[in-house]
Amino acid sequence: MKLVSYENASGTSWGILKGDHVLDGVALTKGTFPTLKSVLKADALNEIARQAAERAGHLKLTELNLLPVIPDPGKIICVGLNYEEHRIESKREPTSEPTLFLRSATSQAGHGQALICPPESIEFDYEGEIAIVIGKGGRRIAQDDAWNHIAGYAPYNDGSIRDWQRHTSQFTAGKNFDKTGGFGPYLTTRDEIADGQELTLITRLNGEVMQQATTEQMIFGIPRLLHYISTFTTLEPGDVIVTGTPGGVGVKRDPPVFMRRGDRVEVEITGVATLSNPIE
Repeated sequence: MKLVSYENASGTSWGILKGDHVLDGVALTKGTFPTLKSVLKADALNEIARQAAERAGHLKLTELNLLPVIPDPGKIICVGLNYEEHRIESKREPTSEPTLFLRSATSQAGHGQALICPPESIEFDYEGEIAIVIGKGGRRIAQDDAWNHIAGYAPYNDGSIRDWQRHTSQFTAGKNFDKTGGFGPYLTTRDEIADGQELTLITRLNGEVMQQATTEQMIFGIPRLLHYISTFTTLEPGDVIVTGTPGGVGVKRDPPVFMRRGDRVEVEITGVATLSNPIE
């Protein structure tokens, strides 16, 4: 399934993508599940798929304002320096454990929404990434069981305000300006992606490929990330793990390339989705 969160004149909701239409999930479940996160908490994806199987979408996708896939995540945990090429271009030493930081929900924007370059900076950089949405919560998740805790996948642009990121050794300030991170367009559920399947990640700026890598190039793979993160915090349904960006970020190019008003950035995960956002 492909699941979206959206808003229109009737308010906010979620739904199941049916071609170029959406079947409203709140109406389908008669209000039982008001948000996509509530579906995940109830472990109801299979039931939703069954109910939706023979029904057509009634809302035109083009008439909906797509929200971040999970508008209300409990946690957004991001992984830094998780591709060797990016670690090298960043001139960082290898580590035996993942580098992590947090994003806030207000730092996100949905597919088609503008990412905002703040007036405090001219160093707004792209970072294409693969996001994982947790479907089954847990603590100290074994690597062998990690795939069973994943609801699905979506593209993510971990947009970075580079000069603010460099203010200290911590990444938080540069990663949390409002509406600097794109998340969408929809959640492709795990049943459509084989566990451990190699995924290709591509970032384009105004149509030009800036980053391209596969999940085989990750330093810490997805099972390792889930195990490590769940050791120190309980993962809950709807939590988001953003798994890191490959080499080719704008700040490390010569000359540097940053996103500007009027640009468009796309993050594609082959077989999953393509996220697109204009820059304002």
